[in-house]
Amino acid sequence: MSSFSDFLAEQAPDLLPGRRAVPQGHAGDLAPHGTTIVAATFPGGVVMAGDRRATMGNIIAQRDIEKVFPADEYSAVGIAGTAGLAVEMVRLFQTELEHYEKIEGTTLSMDGKANRLATLIRSNLGMAMQGLAVVPLFAGFDLTSDQGRIFSYDVTGGRYEETAFHSVGSGSLFARGSLKKLYREDLDATGCVTAVVQALYDAADDDSATGGPDLTRRIFPVVQVITADGGRRLPDTEVAAIADAVIAGRMTRPDGPAAPLTTGGDAR
Repeated sequence: MSSFSDFLAEQAPDLLPGRRAVPQGHAGDLAPHGTTIVAATFPGGVVMAGDRRATMGNIIAQRDIEKVFPADEYSAVGIAGTAGLAVEMVRLFQTELEHYEKIEGTTLSMDGKANRLATLIRSNLGMAMQGLAVVPLFAGFDLTSDQGRIFSYDVTGGRYEETAFHSVGSGSLFARGSLKKLYREDLDATGCVTAVVQALYDAADDDSATGGPDLTRRIFPVVQVITADGGRRLPDTEVAAIADAVIAGRMTRPDGPAAPLTTGGDAR
């Protein structure tokens, strides 16, 4: 048996997140929620970033929560939705991929990883119906096709491959709108990181549940860059330098950089 979650379902089904009983009614306001996650591809890899705020109703429950995690050496998962369940699901997903690799002697394909995560999300449907939904964003580098890939999901476990960039969470509408203007296919890794940080800034500017760079506490987005050499989390010093540059630009242009009106023009 190469699936750890199947093994767990046989031996200790009560340990699976979706198998636990919760009181009847809407429980969504009882637990912290995390938003917003953004991912974008560039030639040779993919970038995923998440803000650091968790909310519980109209309260900021945590200012420095981490929502982007490495799934394995070549992929990462970002969480939106009920924070506690989402973190638990990520840990199970990480164990699932590690278990498969040890049993089969090879890593699961990118499509296989995306499908396994869809199965875990589907198992949480009962919780989602009571307001405890988990809607992650999955991205990684596909060693077979030699490119970065991004997958989004719905609460039923539906899996959808995205092109170029995507975002999930309460600020996703604003983040995607920002990336529509800033994203280019020829961005390098640094340019792609800058674009997603700009998108998170725009999301925080319009969505109260999304936290922007916290200059006083020096809390910045978690950024994961994945290439053919594997994934790495950017040090806070690198992210801080990019965030500081973004904020400096906003001091003179609060709405952010303008995209060119034509493909050949320069942004002003």
